[in-house]
Amino acid sequence: MIPEIMDYVPGPHQRINKLLQNLLDFVSERVKINQETLDPSDPRDYIDCFLIKMKQEGQNPSSEFNTKSLLLTVLQLFFAGTETVSSTLRHGLLILVHYPEIQDKLHHEIDEVIGVNRRPNIEDRSKMPYMDAVIHEIQRFSDVLPLNLPHASQQDIKFKGYNIPKGTDVYPMLYCALRDPSHFKTPHMFNPGHFLDENGSFKKQDAFIPFSTGKRVCAGEGLAKMELFLFFTTILQNFKLTSKMKFTDADISPKMTGFSNIPIPYELSFVPR
Repeated sequence: MIPEIMDYVPGPHQRINKLLQNLLDFVSERVKINQETLDPSDPRDYIDCFLIKMKQEGQNPSSEFNTKSLLLTVLQLFFAGTETVSSTLRHGLLILVHYPEIQDKLHHEIDEVIGVNRRPNIEDRSKMPYMDAVIHEIQRFSDVLPLNLPHASQQDIKFKGYNIPKGTDVYPMLYCALRDPSHFKTPHMFNPGHFLDENGSFKKQDAFIPFSTGKRVCAGEGLAKMELFLFFTTILQNFKLTSKMKFTDADISPKMTGFSNIPIPYELSFVPR
C-alpha cells in the first residue's frame, strides 16, 4: 500500500515481490499455452479474448492490450476472484459451527425450497431470505477488506470541511460503514437480523458496502455473490458442520493480518445429512 516506506521496514512482507514473481511466472506459462493453441473463432477463456484483442490492436502503440497488461490483469483477477471469496467462506463456516441454531434454520429453509433431489441454482436465492441474510451478515461481520483499495482524487474537492487536492491518495475505511451502529443494531455481533424485516423478508442496508461503492465498485461483485450463495447452500444442503474445538465470540471475530482480515485456524467436520 505504501511501498516507499514498507521497502525499508523488515518483516515477512519483504517476501511479497518474490511470491508475486512466482505467480507471474505461472500466469506467463498459462499465456504461452493459450498462444500455442489459440483459435480466434472459438475463444475459451479470458486469456484467449485478451490475446485476440492484442492482435486486433497490434498497430496501436498506445493500446493497453499488451503482454504486460495481460499478465497483471490475470494476476489481479486471480487474487480478487479467489482470496476474498475463500476467506469469506472460511469465516462463514467458522461462524456456522459456532451457531448451530443458525445452521438448523438454514437446513430447514434449504429443505423447504430446494429439497435433496436437485442442486441449488442462483434462481433459488430470491426464495431464501434467511440464507441471503446470513451470507450478507457473514460478509459484513468478516469484513475481509476493511481498508478497501487505494484510490486517488481526480480533482480538487472539499469534503466535510477538508480540502483534498487533485491526485491525493485516499483510503476509504469500509470498516466504519460495516460497523455503523446507526444502520446495524448490534454492529460488533453476528446477527442475520440486520438483513431481515419484521416479516422475515430480506432487507437491504445502505451501509452494506463490502465491495466498495460508486464508479469504482468491485467488478466481481455479482460473481462473488453468486459463488457465495451456491457454495454455502450446496454445502449445507448436504452436510451438518461440527467441530471438536470450542469457539468463543472473540474466536469468530475477524483478525487483521495486514491488508485483509482472515479467520483463526480451525478444524471442522462435514457430517452427511
